[in-house]
Amino acid sequence: MNPTEPVLIYGLGRSGRGVARFLAAQGVRADWLDARPSPDDEALTTALGLTPGDLTRSYATVVAAPGVPIDHPDLDTLRASGAEVIGEVVLAARMRPTLPMIGVTGTAGKGSTTVLIAHLLRVCGLNALEGGNIDPPLLDVVDHAEVAVVELSSFQLERVPGLRLPVAVITNLGVDHLDRHRTVDAYHAAKLNITAGQEAGDVLVLPAGLDVPTRATVCPFEAVHLRLVDGSEVLPLSELPEGIHPANAAAALLATEALLRHLGHPVEVEVLAGGLRSAQPVSGRFETVARVGNVQFVEDSIATRTIAVQAALERARPPIAWLVGGRDKGADLAPLRRAAQGRVSRVIAFGEDGPALAAGLGLPSTTVVGADGDDTMQRAARAGLDALPGHGTVLLAPIGTSFDQFRDYKARGDAFRRAALALVHATTETPA
Repeated sequence: MNPTEPVLIYGLGRSGRGVARFLAAQGVRADWLDARPSPDDEALTTALGLTPGDLTRSYATVVAAPGVPIDHPDLDTLRASGAEVIGEVVLAARMRPTLPMIGVTGTAGKGSTTVLIAHLLRVCGLNALEGGNIDPPLLDVVDHAEVAVVELSSFQLERVPGLRLPVAVITNLGVDHLDRHRTVDAYHAAKLNITAGQEAGDVLVLPAGLDVPTRATVCPFEAVHLRLVDGSEVLPLSELPEGIHPANAAAALLATEALLRHLGHPVEVEVLAGGLRSAQPVSGRFETVARVGNVQFVEDSIATRTIAVQAALERARPPIAWLVGGRDKGADLAPLRRAAQGRVSRVIAFGEDGPALAAGLGLPSTTVVGADGDDTMQRAARAGLDALPGHGTVLLAPIGTSFDQFRDYKARGDAFRRAALALVHATTETPA
């Protein structure tokens, strides 16, 4: 990349700010465009000396944020003037070509699998850092890592021309983001870009039975055992820590082995077994955040994909008071109706599309309405507790996105956590 030619950063936010910091540190001139920059965005661009961009200018490279649709009219205009549109992952790969990267995608489990791979690599003695769709942005870690483990969303994978990964992981393929991709085929096509640039000698880890076009060596995993490619058992499933999903562990194990072999690093079964035993679940992924008597409150705010919500329903201890709401993004409810049968005693609907989602599920429901997100979640948690017979699970696996009432899924999860802890406090107070 020629430092004398300006790069256009299209879309700021978390990813775009990472791009801005990285380019400024490399001495690369950059302009920026964002339809709704936050005060933090504008302060950062001013501090870094970035110039507001202009669609009438000619740019060789545009780094677009994941939230910007690939067919956005402005990106079409820039491409028509000769610009190449890429994302932060390709920028990292081009600017740091010797940095090994593992890419992880999937409809569910990609964040947890990303974190687990990085953990296993660190246990094996490598300075592995995670980034990308998961915090922090990838470009914030590339100069501090020996290996980068990158969570890749379908949005990011729309803009990865020429990306070649020595190891790629597909955790699963379900249905998601139809509000953006419009069809399941288009969504899956974006996901499969993770292997489009792979060649013979590279490795693709994916679920057994999933057939995808690739030139890479395929390493299938199953959630019934934790084995290396040669069949050596690393750890019995019974010894996995609570909260670590077997499928994520099986995929992470094979990906870690593949990267170690790619680097010529020894693969030691006992070291990997110790890494699995010491693994910690990612906060906010099916996490028990409180207990009131024999009722547990489980936060899975990130569960907005059908496959992830289904997994939460299957793992939660019945009877379940299921908190459903937010903004619907086209979820397939049929599998959820089946998963809920005999397990869910009541749906607690909240937020913009909660009542419609509850109606589509066809289960007994209660709708709560609050003054704001925090108040709504307090009412929902209380209604969930009241709906149970003194035991079971209040489960936040909301189906809808958080953007109707919260900044993001983490803020929604934090609100649920506060609400659950408030109920613990209220039920343990000693009367005066």
